[in-house]
This record gives sequence, structure tokens and C-alpha cells, in this order.
Amino acid sequence: MATRRTSKGRTKRRRYGSAASKRVESAMRRRKRGTLRSGRGGKGGKVKSRKQAIAIGLSEARKKGAKVPRRPGKKR
Repeated sequence: MATRRTSKGRTKRRRYGSAASKRVESAMRRRKRGTLRSGRGGKGGKVKSRKQAIAIGLSEARKKGAKVPRRPGKKR
């Protein structure tokens, strides 16, 4: 579903695609299991922060080509 209705009857486009949400769900599960790691190649420390897990999931989704908006601050 690409659009949804707001309370005032207007349609609003979804910001993230379903593939992105699946990646984030996967990252959250890995965080809970204790297998999610930060850094290149997973060589960093264990991820304990919920926000960091979401950021890693979105980053993975971007790399796979899912519909995810660009990171803030990365203007060209």
C-alpha cells in the first residue's frame, strides 16, 4: 500500500517500503538475541541500543535497494 488516508481526508505517501520494515524487524530480533554487532563486517561491539538497531536495519535496507529516504545531513 503506497498511500494512506490522514484524518483530514488527504492521502499521504509511505516513507518506508515493506522491505525496509522487514530489515528493521530482523535487526531488532538480532539485537534481542545478542548477535547484532556494529561496525564494518560486524567487528564492532554488541548493539544494545534500540535506536542503533533501527539505524542498522535501515542502513542494510538502503544497501539492498529498498525504499528508504536518504539519511538527514547527506545533502548533495
